[in-house]
Amino acid sequence: MTLHIAVIGAGAFGGWTALHLRRLGHRVTLLDAWGAGHSRASSGGETRIIRGMYGGDRLYVELTLRSFALWWEHEQRIGRRLYHRLGALWMYAGDDRYARATLPLLRAAGLEVAELAPGAAGARWPQIDFTGVRSVFHESEAGYLLARQGCETVREAFVAEGGEYRMAEARPPALAGGGLGSITLSEGETFQADRYVFACGPWLGRVFPDVIGRRVTPTRQEVFFFGLPPADRAYDEGACPVWVDNTDRFIYGIPGNERRGFKVADDTRGPEMDPTTEERLPSPEALARARDLLRRRFPGLAAAPVVESRVCQYEQSPDGDFILDRHPLADNVWLAGGGSGHGYKMGPAVGEHVARLVLGLSEPEAKFSLGRFG
Repeated sequence: MTLHIAVIGAGAFGGWTALHLRRLGHRVTLLDAWGAGHSRASSGGETRIIRGMYGGDRLYVELTLRSFALWWEHEQRIGRRLYHRLGALWMYAGDDRYARATLPLLRAAGLEVAELAPGAAGARWPQIDFTGVRSVFHESEAGYLLARQGCETVREAFVAEGGEYRMAEARPPALAGGGLGSITLSEGETFQADRYVFACGPWLGRVFPDVIGRRVTPTRQEVFFFGLPPADRAYDEGACPVWVDNTDRFIYGIPGNERRGFKVADDTRGPEMDPTTEERLPSPEALARARDLLRRRFPGLAAAPVVESRVCQYEQSPDGDFILDRHPLADNVWLAGGGSGHGYKMGPAVGEHVARLVLGLSEPEAKFSLGRFG
């Protein structure tokens, strides 16, 4: 039986879910109010790190491994490069249990990771100051993905393979139990499908205030791109890896990416924000933290100018894990969200999993179920 399935949200989770459902032979309509990878979306922006280091969490390592394969396959299909394999450098000033717990999982999965002495790391990457760093790990298969472009290429592939894409706002449904009959689109249009997937990113709690509500909280996250010295390749992606500094805060960055400059971002969860109405202007406090990191860890960029900045958001769940489950009051509605700042890279595998949930081919993972909230 061919089903008509509506997917609301064309970000990493929704776009990949729609594409997998279409490849499984179903009629699929993908809806988004502002377009795939738009500037308000958690899947927007230029780049995202892809890495397998996950604190000993086997499920996330498996999802990452599957996503590596699906990103590679997608690149072959579309003939474009989205994944840049630079390796990832993890630097710890103190407790490094997060990294050490993951090492056996990465090696068992065939993902190369090496522990380096800080002195040896400094000799290999002299542009990085390892003062205060006690342990260093280098993850070879890690790198970065082109985020906004990735969302758009998934949408393009979906349409090319027979999917229907519409730029339309889907308003919160009224659920009376049993199932969802229709949703209301922009200008009052009634839209019907057999099954629905809501992958609404930071808006998921607003769409379902009773079931999700504050279980998905948009948090303000600020990103800066610093201009590189002229003709200096030391901070470009040919010479410098993706990096994570775990000294005082979890701060990470990406070198060179698409000639945009040297990216510095603070993973610390920022204040709650409104993803629709808030102006995306960076704060002096966040810029000061980014500059402090450069002075300590990349002294050659201490005086580098800011050439771009972004204010994006995470869609944070209470425990940082995804929400991938059926709506408890509607047997034809599935929810996909709670990316919590680390979901983009796993979009291909998450979409594959959600597509199988919708078709009854898999059961929800307890770790990602609504039932874990009680």
